[in-house]
Amino acid sequence: MKKILLVVTALMAGLFTEGFAQDNGVRVGIKAGYSMTNWQGETVRKLKDLLEYTDGNVSTKMKHGFHAGAYLSVPLGNGFEFEPGVQYSQKGTVVEGRVPGDVGTFTNAKVTLTNKAEYIDVPLLAKVYIGQGFNLFAGPQVSFLLSNKVNVNAGAFGFSAYNNDFEWREAQRKVDVGLSAGAGYQFSNGLNFGASYDMGLTTIDQTADYKSYNQVVKASVGFRF
Repeated sequence: MKKILLVVTALMAGLFTEGFAQDNGVRVGIKAGYSMTNWQGETVRKLKDLLEYTDGNVSTKMKHGFHAGAYLSVPLGNGFEFEPGVQYSQKGTVVEGRVPGDVGTFTNAKVTLTNKAEYIDVPLLAKVYIGQGFNLFAGPQVSFLLSNKVNVNAGAFGFSAYNNDFEWREAQRKVDVGLSAGAGYQFSNGLNFGASYDMGLTTIDQTADYKSYNQVVKASVGFRF
């Protein structure tokens, strides 16, 4: 699937740069950046309620990752653009449990569960420019699941005694529908910066047994040719 992403990106760039783009003002861009991801929803709220009884020995954390891809800037009028894109995106969440008491504090013994999900995101964004370069954007996003694993890591004294990945794909939803919104700044030389929030509208699991949704905060840097 990663090879498919590269092929799609190359075809988009070639098609619109050589022909259509020159006649219609369409610009091709690339972007990449840092992501912070987590889950939200009913199941997560229940988990946080349960965590209160553990006196902080179990906690949830944002997962760190990255995203990268390509997009098109299609002018729609003065100060308005349509921006479809394709990008690889890492998502997931982290749950960490520590051994309680003085012994646990001294040994730093803990078990960490990390959901490592990989998606192909296809955002369809409407962008409006407010002043010179500054812009706001929002729109729907469809995400296709590439892989989904859970990493289990257990250790103490800063050393890992057990570390293994398990496939967790069978019951997961293969297509996730959501919304993306954010703000950015476009420089005249093509360089741009942006920050966005992605909110999943469909549950992560296919049967919605646990009502959890992806949420992603992104910071990116890009270049529009």
